[in-house]
Amino acid sequence: MSATKMDLDQRDWDIIELLRAGTISNSAVAKELGVSEGMIRARIKRLRELGILSLRGLINPEILANRQIVWLGVNIIESRRLDEKAQEISELKDVLSVSLVSGRFDLIVELLLDSHHGLVDFLTRELAGIEGVGRTESFVTLKTYSKFV
Repeated sequence: MSATKMDLDQRDWDIIELLRAGTISNSAVAKELGVSEGMIRARIKRLRELGILSLRGLINPEILANRQIVWLGVNIIESRRLDEKAQEISELKDVLSVSLVSGRFDLIVELLLDSHHGLVDFLTRELAGIEGVGRTESFVTLKTYSKFV
């Protein structure tokens, strides 16, 4: 099921905030909120099925040898194709996220790349295969704070 805009109730938000704070078991969430573990399990399952919540292990990019985060501003030649091109780019290797943004770029792409030739390879091999990409500008992350990928 795909994510659509919807109203979450306060219980959903409470669950999400507890999960975002770090590793916590369903039973600990239930105890904190004063409800049953089965209700928490069912709510988490529903939130995942709706595409609202994703549970996964994240790593601190500062400890990854030979990897770097790069932000790439991208302009698309035809504005009517923004969604299509954003989806295509999101499926490329090493892409963490793609966001449609306002300002001088149409898209901001977050990448986790090899620090040696990763950016050159991504631009010349991966992104070059997407028709309709205009200007790009890259921003190499020098250090991150409270960032996990």
